[in-house]
Amino acid sequence: MEGTCHCGQVRWRFEGVPESATACNCSICRRYGALWAYDYEGEKIKVAGATQVYLWNRKWIEFHFCPSCACVCYWRAAMRGKDGRRRIAVNLRLAAEPEAVKPIALVHHDTETRDNLPSDGMCVADVWS
Repeated sequence: MEGTCHCGQVRWRFEGVPESATACNCSICRRYGALWAYDYEGEKIKVAGATQVYLWNRKWIEFHFCPSCACVCYWRAAMRGKDGRRRIAVNLRLAAEPEAVKPIALVHHDTETRDNLPSDGMCVADVWS
């Protein structure tokens, strides 16, 4: 599965099909309206193209967006984990083939409880018109 920003300068690739798409209600994700598919940098997810970075909380997470068309393409952990891997998520709303994304299960993440809400059986198609 592949995606690009609107102008095509920033690209991502997710090997295979993500198990789910996460809609997060944190103060920034709800503003971006992104649907995130997670893995680790250089494993299932690969990104290419120059980006601008918004470093949220000055240490925790980097939001990468295209400097030309301003699409939010992915986020990446600002630091590697203890295992040396870096968490990353791509914005499925930028998928090159939206039909491939529609059947993916939707997960609602609640930042107040720091947990996922119980499944409601929704998939991406339910939030895309």
